[in-house]
Amino acid sequence: MITLENHIGKITISNRYLTDLIRNTVAECFGVADMNAVSFIDDVCSFFRKDKSAGNGVIVRVKDNRLIINLHISVIYGTNIPAVVSSIKHELMYTVKEATGIDVARINISVDNITE
Repeated sequence: MITLENHIGKITISNRYLTDLIRNTVAECFGVADMNAVSFIDDVCSFFRKDKSAGNGVIVRVKDNRLIINLHISVIYGTNIPAVVSSIKHELMYTVKEATGIDVARINISVDNITE
C-alpha cells in the first residue's frame, strides 16, 4: 500500500492496482509478447493461484515517495529491443503519473525471452 497526503486528505493506493495498471500498460506496448514470472517460485505459485496474472512479471517498490518498477517481459522476434524498452519506459512514466500522481524514479526492464 502506498499512502499519499495532500491538501484534500489521504490517498491510499494498493499494490494490486499498481501492478494491474503497469501490466495493462506494458501489454499494450508494441513488441511486447508477454509478461514473465519473476522467479521460479512465482511461476509455481501462479500455477496454483485463481488469478494467473496477479503479480506476474511486475515488482513495485517505493523509495523516497517515488516508485521503482522492475519488469520481466518477452518480446516479439524481429522487433528492435532498445526501441521497445524505451517505448515502455516513456509510456509507463506517463501513465503512472497521470493515474496516481506518483513519480517514477526508475524502471528496470529484463527481456527474458524472444518469441515468434
